[in-house]
Amino acid sequence: MAEKILIATGDIGPNRPDAGEMFEQVKGVLKEADLVFGQLEPCLASTGSPAAQPRLPMRCRPENAKVIADAGYDVISFATNHCMDWGRPAFFQTISLINENGMAAVGAGANLAEARKPVIKVLDDGTRVGFLAYCSILPQDYWANSERPGANPLRGVTAYVPKEHDQPETPVRMFSFPHPDDLDNMLEDIARLRPQVDILAVSFHWGIHFIPAVIAYYQKYAARFAIDAGADIIIGHHEHILKPIEVYKGKAIIYGMANFALEGPERFFEGEGDLRDSASHKDIAALNPDMAVKKRTMPDDSYKSMAVKCYIEDKRIKKVTFLPVQLDFETNIPRFLKRSDPEFDEIVRYMTDITIDQKITPHFAVEGDEVRIVTD
Repeated sequence: MAEKILIATGDIGPNRPDAGEMFEQVKGVLKEADLVFGQLEPCLASTGSPAAQPRLPMRCRPENAKVIADAGYDVISFATNHCMDWGRPAFFQTISLINENGMAAVGAGANLAEARKPVIKVLDDGTRVGFLAYCSILPQDYWANSERPGANPLRGVTAYVPKEHDQPETPVRMFSFPHPDDLDNMLEDIARLRPQVDILAVSFHWGIHFIPAVIAYYQKYAARFAIDAGADIIIGHHEHILKPIEVYKGKAIIYGMANFALEGPERFFEGEGDLRDSASHKDIAALNPDMAVKKRTMPDDSYKSMAVKCYIEDKRIKKVTFLPVQLDFETNIPRFLKRSDPEFDEIVRYMTDITIDQKITPHFAVEGDEVRIVTD
């Protein structure tokens, strides 16, 4: 039986007059896959008003839904921290546009029951691939509940533990863990979906943005719980820079794929003046000194990216690789790298270094223009 290919990318959000140019150098690879998954960062909308919560309300032109579909995407997670940035009208317009353009939206809905629903795609050999999507980066009330639309939540709870318990205002250590209610829902979702599919992918919009390497405790717990419950692969995004890859019980945990076809934040700024002068952006820039030194709205790390490629045989994932991607510093346009490109080795070294930094053993082997994640 011929192998099938699933490709997953990081955050997408084209927002320029010729949005199609964002995908010109990558759509050939995407279209060769049997199934393509992506994370939509902004709304796709022409309606609504900015919400009070976000630092930067984000939306793309609604016609760009077709551009994303034409690039080859089949399944889109809208479990993003920007899903309610422009209110309910923009939220619902986005989901409608995804579906109307032949893609399937997952991870957000009119209420919690809708947001928790999986997407199941059947490949032409009969392989059933299921997707669930969750968001941990949630401004107040951006998560769905029984009476309110929003993202499917997997919230993180933070605990602050004093290093010296008897000393007032002593330095603390921070720990985090998944919100128990959300974790129970996720485990229930996986248990319900597992018998219906051959392959089960869980997507998380999570993590610590812009700070190199660091993984939050709640991410490790959530990922391992998901695999223990029956997930075959964990697909992470949101952090806007690459994060480590872990192999747990023979399954790949991709903690963060970084930006893929996502505009710089300045293209979403609808205020007056320069985004870099805004107080909210200065807070974010302080997380990574690269932004302040080079006067960009994103650090150099944000221009390193990847796509994850799953080889499917006999209705199961037989091999997982990542394809190194470089974003252009001026245009943000992504391109897949060849082994001969100097940036290829830079990204492999970067992934190795940040994985070791988090006390995770790297399981990487270069195979042609791909990097195999060794899971056996």
